[in-house]
Amino acid sequence: MSSSASGFSAVSHIALCVSDLERAVRFYTEGLGFEVSDGWNIGDALAQLLETPPPVNVRSQMIVNGATKIELLGWRNPRAEGVPPANRRQIGFTHLSVLVDDLRTAETRLVELGGTVIESSRTHQPAEGNGSVDILFVADPDGVRIELVHFTSES
Repeated sequence: MSSSASGFSAVSHIALCVSDLERAVRFYTEGLGFEVSDGWNIGDALAQLLETPPPVNVRSQMIVNGATKIELLGWRNPRAEGVPPANRRQIGFTHLSVLVDDLRTAETRLVELGGTVIESSRTHQPAEGNGSVDILFVADPDGVRIELVHFTSES
C-alpha cells in the first residue's frame, strides 16, 4: 500500500454501535453478504479508548465483504444509547452504500432480517451513458441507513 504525504494509506474499517450484536451480525452477513472475521471482548483496560468511564463490557466483532471491513460494537455494559441520523443532512456518518445485483431481492431479504424500507427514497433515474440506476434506502434494525444501488445497462 502506498501512502500519501500525510501518511494515510487506506481506510482500516468503519465502526457501528449496535443494540443487539447477534441481530446485527445476522443482518449484515445474511442480508448484505459480509462474513464474520476477528472479534474480541473489550473491558475496562480500554475504557479510555472508548471514551466511556469504567466499567465497560463490549464485544467488538469485525465483519468483512471484499476490502470493506465493519466493526460492530455490541455494548453489554453500559448499554448502547442514542439514535443514528434520520436524514443525510446531519453531520457525521449518514449511510453505508452497497451495490446489489437485484434491488427487489435485496430489499425483501433485508426486511426479513429486521430492516425497514425508507419508501420515500425509492429512486429510478438515467445513469451516465446507457442505462439507469435504481436506489433505495433501508434502515438496519437500529436505524442505520443502508443505500442499495442497482445499475442497469441498456444494450
